[in-house]
Amino acid sequence: MISALRRFRKPFRLLSVFTLTGFLAGCQMGVPSGGPSGPRVSGQTIEVAMLLPYGSANAGDDLVARSLENAARMALTEVQGVDINLTVYNTAASASQAASVAQQAVNAGADVILGPLRSDAAAAVGVAVARANINVLSFSNNTEIAGGNVFVLGHTYDNTAARVVGYAASQGRNRVLILHARNLAGEVAREAVERAVFSTGVTITGRVGYEFSQNGVVDALPEVMSAIRSTDTNALILTADASGALPLFSQLLPENGLDTEETRVIGLARWDAPPQTLELSGLQGGWFALPDPAAAAGFEARYAAANGDPPHVLAAIGYDAMRAVAETAASQGRLGAADLTASSGFNGANGVFRLRSDGTNQRAMAIAQVQNNQVTVIDPAPRRLGPAGF
Repeated sequence: MISALRRFRKPFRLLSVFTLTGFLAGCQMGVPSGGPSGPRVSGQTIEVAMLLPYGSANAGDDLVARSLENAARMALTEVQGVDINLTVYNTAASASQAASVAQQAVNAGADVILGPLRSDAAAAVGVAVARANINVLSFSNNTEIAGGNVFVLGHTYDNTAARVVGYAASQGRNRVLILHARNLAGEVAREAVERAVFSTGVTITGRVGYEFSQNGVVDALPEVMSAIRSTDTNALILTADASGALPLFSQLLPENGLDTEETRVIGLARWDAPPQTLELSGLQGGWFALPDPAAAAGFEARYAAANGDPPHVLAAIGYDAMRAVAETAASQGRLGAADLTASSGFNGANGVFRLRSDGTNQRAMAIAQVQNNQVTVIDPAPRRLGPAGF
């Protein structure tokens, strides 16, 4: 156990930007309830404003911004029947500047806004343009800001939880224990699982929280094992990712008596990144959700061919935002909230997705299993979204 603590000391110094960015930047700014009807765009050039974090103090923001822009421009070339003019505005990763340039975009005739990246800026933009009847398709994953004229296109815990819990139920893994960190991301993930169990027949046998530290992980082990043994739990849902507690739990749980065949380990995080995560012994046989591998590979190949380098991991959201606008304009002739949410599924970079009336998104995802240190898809991503999503 001591060697395990030393081996995985480094991950606890890191926080996954893709897990926490949307939540850490959250704010309480409100937007009017009910999405705007939006402008009529049939038969005319659609003016799309894209708000990106160019010019911020963080050098990495320019890389993300460029990749988001490239992906959106690629989407423009792949949808027929619409004429779109894209104008990019720099936010410098500032909420106040984002709100200011959003107003400039509206004054210049923007029909819809794509971005900004972070949730505080997205909420500020939503307020700034609400009276102008303009919808905002933000790149955030923070569902706290969704609603009114603001949509969030980032991947959410709710999507992943719904997919893995639904699949677990179909396989008879209907008694689940949630193991989560006592921090913002961990609590949000736990709540997503709690929402996902409704109408699935799955019972939550318990919830074990741990302090986000190595000692916190070790201290949680007796409680986890006791809960599993006393409640006939047949699935353990881990909310942690590879930059946090996942490596340590995957080693220490089996060492403390967890039988991963009797109690299936299920992840809310991507276990295939970084690839070394797949080598963790405690994850062998475990399940996790991921975007449609075929769609994702196709997007990455087209992006690389068009731009000469691979896309940033967030680039797909820029593609999806433009795809939603273009497909909606082509089919509905306007860009109101009701129009953006009317589709049974847009053709996104990582598979089919749609926007929901509450401002969140719904995505088709595959279920993968770790087998011999490799990812094996055991339940493909749906090609369309049904009335309940999958």
